[in-house]
Amino acid sequence: MLAVFDKTVAKSPEALQSPHTVESAFALKDGSLASHFSSLHPGSVNINLGSSGFIAYSSDKQNPLLPRLFAVVDDIFCVFEGHIENVAHLKQQYGLNKTANEVIIVIEAYRTLRDRGPYPADQVVRDIEGKFAFILYDSSSKATFIATDADGSVPFFWGSDSEGHLVLSDDGEVVKQGCGKSFAPFPKGCFFTSSGGLRSYEHPINELKAVPRVDSSGEVCGATFKVSESKKGKTGMPRVGSDANWSEHI
Repeated sequence: MLAVFDKTVAKSPEALQSPHTVESAFALKDGSLASHFSSLHPGSVNINLGSSGFIAYSSDKQNPLLPRLFAVVDDIFCVFEGHIENVAHLKQQYGLNKTANEVIIVIEAYRTLRDRGPYPADQVVRDIEGKFAFILYDSSSKATFIATDADGSVPFFWGSDSEGHLVLSDDGEVVKQGCGKSFAPFPKGCFFTSSGGLRSYEHPINELKAVPRVDSSGEVCGATFKVSESKKGKTGMPRVGSDANWSEHI
């Protein structure tokens, strides 16, 4: 799976924006990264999100134990890789029918969170048990919601290209193609939103500290993020007016 979001939709963390090589990398320029992904995965599907970027996915070369799923519900696009162990419990929690699968559960969890849900964002992700990584984009509010499980069971990488676009994929080489040196594994046990940035759902009251990542040749290559001892301020979802879009505060 692959997603590239315009910097106005999902601003990539500054720590990922390592000094670029002489040959700057552009993830959206001329559709080259989408074409590269398609060449690696014949039969892949590319969803054009207009000025916001694109999402691409394929069942090619997928791990049968960690399948990829894609769905669109009410202008919410989501690609999911892996499996959820407590599917029955989450279906009941979100009032879903028996045919709902993992990707539908994630979309409904996001909608509940967006539309004045009773839980903070970190609890919504923490309630999902299993091996997973997902990328969600809400075209109505131009909001992103991205997460991976606490063990990093699904290979998942992210990076920033020369223009600040956010690139995410389960294929590290694809991210490197679009971002040069400015990429790293997505932090385990964390979630990212376009409005709230990167946060730990395992330790929601702690700050995340960026640590420069050095590759085998000694060059800075993105960053890893570690939970620090410093505590955050208020972490719950703010109570705002009923007309406000809660996705802006996730």
